[in-house]
Amino acid sequence: LIMTDVTHTDVTLTGDAAKRIAFLMQEEGEDAKLRIEVQGGGCSGFSYGFRFDTEVHADDLVIELDEAVVLIDETSLQFLGGAKIDYVEDLMAAAFKIENPNASSACGCGTSFAI
Repeated sequence: LIMTDVTHTDVTLTGDAAKRIAFLMQEEGEDAKLRIEVQGGGCSGFSYGFRFDTEVHADDLVIELDEAVVLIDETSLQFLGGAKIDYVEDLMAAAFKIENPNASSACGCGTSFAI
């Protein structure tokens, strides 16, 4: 099964990310969906948060690709417009990677950013 990228209101979810999210959702439980949030804090001012949630709120953007479901709340979406959510595996690590055109700088680990 080959998953292609899906773009929804300026947020792109890659096939690699969807494949990993679908796997994690199965491990987490029947109603689990991956919520991606932007939170204050981190070494660059804002940080990305990833957690499982079973509730879909009225203001959530819901991105679905094959078996993967990603939720992004309205406030976080303001910081993630145009972003690409990917999953990358290399010799050093395997992790979700967010390419965010709104970020003016990012920390070395890629989990926090500045606007």
